Amino acid sequence: MAFDTRLLTGAGVLAAVTEAGNFARAAEMLGLTPSAVSRAVARLEARVGVRLFDRNPREVSLTEEGRRFHTQVMPLLAGLDDAATEAAGAATAVRGRLRVSVDPWFARTVLAPKLQKFLARHPELAVDLATSNYREAMMVGFDVAVRFGPPDESSLIARKLLETRILTVAAPSYLERHGEPRSPDDLTRHEALLFRDPQTGVPFPWEFRRGGKVREVKVSGRLVMDDSSVAISACLAGQGIFQSLAIGLEPMLSRGELVRILPQWSEERFPLYAYYSSRRLPPAKVRAFLDFVQEIAVGA
Repeated sequence: MAFDTRLLTGAGVLAAVTEAGNFARAAEMLGLTPSAVSRAVARLEARVGVRLFDRNPREVSLTEEGRRFHTQVMPLLAGLDDAATEAAGAATAVRGRLRVSVDPWFARTVLAPKLQKFLARHPELAVDLATSNYREAMMVGFDVAVRFGPPDESSLIARKLLETRILTVAAPSYLERHGEPRSPDDLTRHEALLFRDPQTGVPFPWEFRRGGKVREVKVSGRLVMDDSSVAISACLAGQGIFQSLAIGLEPMLSRGELVRILPQWSEERFPLYAYYSSRRLPPAKVRAFLDFVQEIAVGA
């Protein structure tokens, strides 16, 4: 059976529509007319025999069948893009489009402020940056991913970038109302801002470490979050005490917007890893990004 090249074209259009959110923006990305994009999607749906998008006048969204199809074809499209780029010399030249998926807190506090430096070094490279702290299918459609936490067993290569301390912090306004805890056990009487572990779906336990000793405290709180920026905003507003990664906190600590709680119990550390495919030597653009992230992470 001969390969139907229209499937490849349709899959590329599907990826663009999914990223753009509607046919008009996808058409701009692809240099086509909206009607041409609509016809390409219709042909693809007819070819695979299922409806891939739910449509309304303002936007389109993937159906359940469309999400499955998108998940399956994105690695193939990424592989074709890599093959074409490498054929043009990307194995040694840093150019093309780099697709990265990065933890939101690291992206905001460390990577984004310094990303222009990376782009200035590599003027032929464009970066497509997405943020997520979840790991499910984190390499689908991406060249490299950056996540906090110990690595899971997988076929991916994991490169350790740094370790950061876990700090317990609160806003002065909260401490003025409720007093400052003097021991880990005092926290059982305070409002804790809880952070959901993206791997388990339940809040991280609160641990305190000093001199090799580990003490776990059963804290309680009415607010559970899965985004560090949101949690820090709530903490700054005086809504409770938060256990946060130390990385990115120094400006708020130095300005007195946040206060460290129980600093003598803050020996716990949490790692940051970069992940990429183990199928072959990573392209030069991936190696350049990994080296840059390692460079900026050292001083973070």
